[in-house]
Amino acid sequence: LKYLCFGLGGIFAFDLLMYSEALMFRQLDSQYWQARGLVNALVTPMLAISFARGSSWKTALNISRQVVFHTVSLLGAGIYLILMAVVGYFIKFLGGSWGGVLQISFLIATGSLLLMLLFSGQIRAKTRVLLSKHFFAYRYDYRDEWLKFTRALSGMDDDVPGGVIRCMATVVDSPGGMLWTTTTDDKQYRLLAHWEMPEPDNRGGIDELATWLQDTKWIIDLHEWQRNPDIYDNLDIPPVFAAIADAWLVLPIMFGDKLPGILLLKDSELKKSLDWEEHDLLKTAGRQAGSHLAQYLASEALVEAKQFDAFNKLSAYVVHDLKNVLAQQSLMVTNAEKHKHKPEFVDDMITTVQNSVQRMTSLMEQMRSGMRTTDPSAVELSQLIAQVIASHNIERPLPSLESKLGKIFVHADEERLATVFGHLVLNAQHATDNTGQVVVRLTSENQQVIIEIQDTGVGMSREFVNHRLFKAFESTKGLTGMGIGAFESREFIRSLGGDITVISAPREGSVFSVSIPCLQTPETD
Repeated sequence: LKYLCFGLGGIFAFDLLMYSEALMFRQLDSQYWQARGLVNALVTPMLAISFARGSSWKTALNISRQVVFHTVSLLGAGIYLILMAVVGYFIKFLGGSWGGVLQISFLIATGSLLLMLLFSGQIRAKTRVLLSKHFFAYRYDYRDEWLKFTRALSGMDDDVPGGVIRCMATVVDSPGGMLWTTTTDDKQYRLLAHWEMPEPDNRGGIDELATWLQDTKWIIDLHEWQRNPDIYDNLDIPPVFAAIADAWLVLPIMFGDKLPGILLLKDSELKKSLDWEEHDLLKTAGRQAGSHLAQYLASEALVEAKQFDAFNKLSAYVVHDLKNVLAQQSLMVTNAEKHKHKPEFVDDMITTVQNSVQRMTSLMEQMRSGMRTTDPSAVELSQLIAQVIASHNIERPLPSLESKLGKIFVHADEERLATVFGHLVLNAQHATDNTGQVVVRLTSENQQVIIEIQDTGVGMSREFVNHRLFKAFESTKGLTGMGIGAFESREFIRSLGGDITVISAPREGSVFSVSIPCLQTPETD
């Protein structure tokens, strides 16, 4: 009340002074009378501050949107006419003998422009939005709307596209919708999901509309577009949307500057048109839904990429195994002309062919099933290594076996374990000339069986062993090697709980040590 007392006290004190003097001199002082209005004006801000601070004195003043719109329109037209008259006056004043002609031409031109502006639906729509944004309170509590929409998105199950449609439709009470989307490598939009709306016969043909939506980020009201197409710059609506009788809104689902989705909503029985505030709410919700949709599309692409990666990896392993089989067959064909008359060579050749057929049949089964391994079982390691060495007796130098262990069992896939040792023995043979040696030794230590494959070949540098040997697609064989055998071998042995270590030096040979947990204490001969 302090400022109220100051203000009213100032007015009453001045009036007391002025009327007291008038009673004494039987007349009002003209200077006091003229200053009275200025004094009242000076104390008015004090009254305004007092009224603003008193909450019980506040009165909400609600003005009709139509009144504000028409008032501002008339005010704008009045200002426009005043400016037009002023400019016309100066044209006549400065135009000389042509002033009257120029004035009349200017007035007709500006009058025509005013009529065009007044009858423009786009100008009226933008004016309404401007007035609603700056003269009226918001109808939505955006914090509450954002929380509700976030809860709805987080409550989606695995059906993300359908959940996006339902969440967006709830904002404007729409009973159904459809969602089109595209992938990063394909610019054509295709129908991804639909909810409470049948699939259209024609699903494509919306790529040009997608470009327009990405550039403008507008929401298209199809009913408004039919009435006033000039609002949307005479945009051509695709036939797929025009053919749907109850189509209502076309919304861009944005993620940054990209357009991962286009949403079509069905006619609402509760809402027939949208104002600027609902447009802004839909755009905000569309951006939040766009992040979920983009994440879903990225996850789908990642799953597909992983499937292809797994298939490619399996294919690389199978091709590598086929290369080893082909090497055996090629060596057999090379020696056939020289040793074909020897019965033991023929028997060995038949055994090798049978083994190759079994290996290739198994590889084809792996390609069909997509599985690299079968169920592991107890494998007698000494017998398995003896078979591997016997299958590599065709090539020189002949590998030899040194073992003081009896039967020893490990838990593994027998075929893949044989492939690992076959790969290591074959590589040792390739690295060693015919006068060298390849020795396979079996020892045991701390419930681990250790298989050493030692050769006297060319050897490898420490840098290659440490950084490149077990890296996929690295090989010392140049173009003839694929570089995945050592990588696959170590990965498989590690999956059994063991490991592969290498000791090598250039021109001194190599020793590959394979350690595998055994099922029981090894027997010694």
